[in-house]
Amino acid sequence: MVKTLYVGNIPWATSEEELQKAFAEHGEVLGCRIITERGTGRSRGYGFVEVKDEEMEYIMEKMNGAELEGRRLVVNEAKPREQ
Repeated sequence: MVKTLYVGNIPWATSEEELQKAFAEHGEVLGCRIITERGTGRSRGYGFVEVKDEEMEYIMEKMNGAELEGRRLVVNEAKPREQ
């Protein structure tokens, strides 16, 4: 089963590929997306990473507080979007 992780405090210049590579050091990444502003295409500083259910806890433990390009990431399990 796939679990989605919320990733906050992502550096503005980080690409989805760079974020995926950072998480892939600790487990298999099934998907990755950084949320951008509609008008400008600029990163909003957060995104989502999809991982296997059985690897989620380990990856969260390793990546929460990890430094990426000088910023400490905030990683936790994504909550369903409210309607």
